[in-house]
Amino acid sequence: MASTSSLLLPSPPSTSRRLTSPHLLSSPPSSSRLLRRPPLRLRPSPIASAASPPPRSASTAAASPPPRSASTAAASSPLHALIFDCDGVILESEHLHRQAYNDAFAHFRVRCPPASPEPLHWASEFYDELQNRIGGGKPKMRWYFGEYGWPSSSIFETPPSSDSDREKLVDVLQDWKTERYKEIIKSGTVEPRPGVLRLMDEVKGAGIKLAVCSAATKSSVILCLENLIGIERFRSLDCFLAGDDVKEKKPDPSIYITAAEKLGVQSENCLVVEDSVIGLQAAKGAGMSCIITYTSSTANQDFKDAIATYPDLSRVRLEDLKLLLQNTLVSS
Repeated sequence: MASTSSLLLPSPPSTSRRLTSPHLLSSPPSSSRLLRRPPLRLRPSPIASAASPPPRSASTAAASPPPRSASTAAASSPLHALIFDCDGVILESEHLHRQAYNDAFAHFRVRCPPASPEPLHWASEFYDELQNRIGGGKPKMRWYFGEYGWPSSSIFETPPSSDSDREKLVDVLQDWKTERYKEIIKSGTVEPRPGVLRLMDEVKGAGIKLAVCSAATKSSVILCLENLIGIERFRSLDCFLAGDDVKEKKPDPSIYITAAEKLGVQSENCLVVEDSVIGLQAAKGAGMSCIITYTSSTANQDFKDAIATYPDLSRVRLEDLKLLLQNTLVSS
């Protein structure tokens, strides 16, 4: 894990600017900015439509090969594994994470700067920018406190000055936040995003490998998956990795490189489903193609490196993804 002093803030996809302090964000974000959707971007298929073949004779039909099994069909397709991110892809969760962080800051009376009369509170607009540029909860807090000053709290009355005390502060806050997030997920008010469960079932039925790779804490991801996709689907995953399983968070490609190794497939035969530029960069860094299902907080990001961009998966079928990957590999 990177030290506090060596943590670098990844550059934003289009402009390079310092995040605005959440203390200056007193008004809600513009709905037109957050709800603006980029148009669907699909690479045109190089396969031209062909005229329908003439009807086959009885002898021709009798000589036709039998239908292919799921495993045979999967072997003939370049798509050997579909890999989902969790937060933002399986569920639209960033507002839930923000709530859990703010609850943790209030519980431990985190004040940043220390003279502030009120506990730290990350506003919605600020958190959208923060989570789209820094992956993982602990890196978020390390960056924030390094940028705006280490806080006072009920954990440390005065701002911690040693690396060990600073790590203890971050660890305690993250552990409490994770438990609070679990409570929100278990409340029964959260549902998976449209099309996710159907697409997962299509993939498994076709004999294609299915994986989930999330930068979040493993215990919270397991809870999310068991509650949202169901225990049976979760246990049927061919690979599951969380932030605890790799040393570096996205946009570092480690988690996807590790997934390909565990799945036993080549990177070019994997297709990743992400919702943000951070995840897209991780997938591309691992040599994988990536599609995007954006959320209201990521809709305005630059997804030019994705092979397709969707508002959700409700109209996306497995055959669409097979053709997309095939065309991508042919054109490259």
